[in-house]
Amino acid sequence: MIPNHVAIILDGNGRWAKAKGMPRNYGHTMGAKNVEVISKAAYDMGIRYLTLYAFSTENWNRPKSEVSALMALLDSYLKNCLKTAKKNHIRVRVIGDLSRLDEKFRQNIQTLEAASADYDGLRLQIAINYGSRDEMIRAMQQMLKDHEKGNLKAEELNEEKFASYLDTAGIPDPDLLIRTSGEQRLSNYLLWQLAYSEFYFTKTPWPDFNESELKQAVDAYSARDRRYGKIKGEEDTDV
Repeated sequence: MIPNHVAIILDGNGRWAKAKGMPRNYGHTMGAKNVEVISKAAYDMGIRYLTLYAFSTENWNRPKSEVSALMALLDSYLKNCLKTAKKNHIRVRVIGDLSRLDEKFRQNIQTLEAASADYDGLRLQIAINYGSRDEMIRAMQQMLKDHEKGNLKAEELNEEKFASYLDTAGIPDPDLLIRTSGEQRLSNYLLWQLAYSEFYFTKTPWPDFNESELKQAVDAYSARDRRYGKIKGEEDTDV
């Protein structure tokens, strides 16, 4: 069984570079190059949606030099992604609070999203300046504004309505979350959307996470019984 939607926390770029005696920014550069590799591998496997955690709201707390380098790298990646998206028919969408990004960066995002809007291949979501708590607060702020305008009634609020205010509106929830580099926490990522997702953690850092690693994660997902949350073939036991 192939997951329809896979979300990945791209972790370990800096530690990977340090282990090789290279600066952290080298790890981020190589990590960015790996996005195209995994995007193609995911689509070839039958995965339809791929959501990548590229820059969190907490990442602003890193050293200014590293933040500046990350922003420049992301901006450069999005520009190059125009060609990649066209070549592989990838529909790209950027999620997160884009208001903190500079105007040129936001324009590049709008250009990429518009240019790829009609592509019928992989749906690639890139989370930039994203934090799930921030996302939900922004959603509730907009809901309150709509309520004050008379466009939203309290009795209309349900899970589906709330989800329509999130950055991921219109995107199915992830079936599988992958986090690379050994950490086993969500780090404020897609907290609402991951409510019923399977989790897979690997010690492999993101720059080394290849097609074979992705297949292992998908195989582990396929071995789960999604109805009961256990490994297929396990006998029922009372706890």
